[in-house]
Amino acid sequence: MALYKKGKFWYGAFSADGRHFNRSTGTSNKRLAKKVLDSWHADIIEGRFNLLKSQAPTLKDWSKQFLESIQHPNTRRRYAVSKVALDAFFKEARLPHVTPARIEEYKRVRLAAKVKSATLNRDLALLRQLLKRADRERYIARNPFEMGNLFLEERKGRRQPHILTYAEEVKLLAVSAPMLKALVILLVESGLRVGKEALPLKWTDIDFSGDTVDVRESKTMAGRRLVPLSEYCKAELLRWRDMTGPAFSEYVFFNPRNPAAHLLKLPKQWARALKNAKIEYFPIGNLRHTFATRMQEAGTSAVTLAQMMGHASTGIIQTYAKALDEARRNAVKKLEEYRQSKVVDETAGANANPQVN
Repeated sequence: MALYKKGKFWYGAFSADGRHFNRSTGTSNKRLAKKVLDSWHADIIEGRFNLLKSQAPTLKDWSKQFLESIQHPNTRRRYAVSKVALDAFFKEARLPHVTPARIEEYKRVRLAAKVKSATLNRDLALLRQLLKRADRERYIARNPFEMGNLFLEERKGRRQPHILTYAEEVKLLAVSAPMLKALVILLVESGLRVGKEALPLKWTDIDFSGDTVDVRESKTMAGRRLVPLSEYCKAELLRWRDMTGPAFSEYVFFNPRNPAAHLLKLPKQWARALKNAKIEYFPIGNLRHTFATRMQEAGTSAVTLAQMMGHASTGIIQTYAKALDEARRNAVKKLEEYRQSKVVDETAGANANPQVN
């Protein structure tokens, strides 16, 4: 077996099944090309070497077939967005022509267009799935994603979420309109997702006698759950209900212009409240991070917290459902005690007049 360069790429010359082959490794990096050649050699020795199928389909057609096989609508919609971007770059390229070099070029073009690393990694995740299936079907010699890490590091470019302090919460609630005040308290006390879970809530979803919120619609199946209500949150929701209530609208956070529908978003109200409270702007979705941080500081276990926030987890959730339900309630009680102590400490510290010697 031997390597030789033709144009930009390295090729491998070898014999298998009594025939001689000259095959592109799909890379201009000699070290990477050597790894590809070694993998072919191992396949030949172990009897796993198979000839590639002729007339491989285009990436565009292959991705279309792949998307049609995806059952979950949310996953299919997410992949469809990435497919548009991949089709625009690779056009009519056939599967064997989607090489590591072309993938690197795709990344450069997307980054130059100011696409975020997280978005680009979603495109690459779809591409990896497509090429993995193409490798299995013997349309390509090797999945380029097996030759090295082609994904981007996301953490460096990701803005850290703002964690609301208790002192900031007091100032924010003092300048918030009644509906926004109820929403903010619900988010920091329950960890609900804003758009998918909190804003669509109906009064019938809240059990004030059982102190729970029934999240019927969510981002994932794991998100459909019962969330315990703290006494603090319950009191605020009851106060908000007394001001409006089910007689006015079935939705907790209704659209003032159309009470028959719930609010979809409230960017202006949120931005105005932060400005009036003299707090630097941050997305309201960060309140979910605030909830998670406070729960961890209050001593809540990772498993309990994951379930309270509607994250998918292992089978332990079903096995110990009753125990976890009790753990959730205890966790909210701990958060209640922790919140009260922090409010006293932080507000006292903010209002204290330092003595000058």
